[in-house]
Amino acid sequence: MSNIDKRNRLDEEPFSYRVTKDGTIFLENEGMQVKILRGKDAEKFLQKVDSVENAKEVQLILAKATGNFKRGNERQ
Repeated sequence: MSNIDKRNRLDEEPFSYRVTKDGTIFLENEGMQVKILRGKDAEKFLQKVDSVENAKEVQLILAKATGNFKRGNERQ
């Protein structure tokens, strides 16, 4: 795990998700919505999140689900 997150960005827990009644999942990065999952994708995502043991692994799953979102060279 330490080899994946060399700058320890996932310790800050920048990613979050919300699940609605109809099963739609909204993925957010620092409070901004970046992706929506529905149907089978949402089910697979929830299974992965339920199977992990700590918060950092959940953050890694969220980062991977959002795709190649942050590379570290974005300007503020």
